Amino acid sequence: MKILLAEDDFVTRKFMERFLRQYGDCDVTVDGMEAVDAFLMAIEENEPYDLVCLDIMMPVMDGYQALVGIRNIEKQYNIPEEKAVKVIMTTALNDEKNVKKAFELGCMAYSGKPIDQEKFEKVLKKMNLI
Repeated sequence: MKILLAEDDFVTRKFMERFLRQYGDCDVTVDGMEAVDAFLMAIEENEPYDLVCLDIMMPVMDGYQALVGIRNIEKQYNIPEEKAVKVIMTTALNDEKNVKKAFELGCMAYSGKPIDQEKFEKVLKKMNLI
């Protein structure tokens, strides 16, 4: 599995990277703009990501904006909905408004911080990623 992690907090980034590496190759970015650039590069190189984990609160471009950018790239490259990358939003923003917004923009799962490894693994299994 090819994974893209976008996380600006160093401690969370290191934890998530270590955790996700057991499931596949993990590229790491520190803001939403880098995540969108990495996603586009992977599509152009015909090596798309299977999973993108996006923090919501990031500098330059937040996770919501990055998610919109990723979904727009998929439309631009005519990627069918059933082949769209699976996106998990990871954030401390666990209120109903933020969760609803993330799903409306196209995420497929929402994981609150701090990340619970068991729950996260269940989400990966439910999404048929592991």
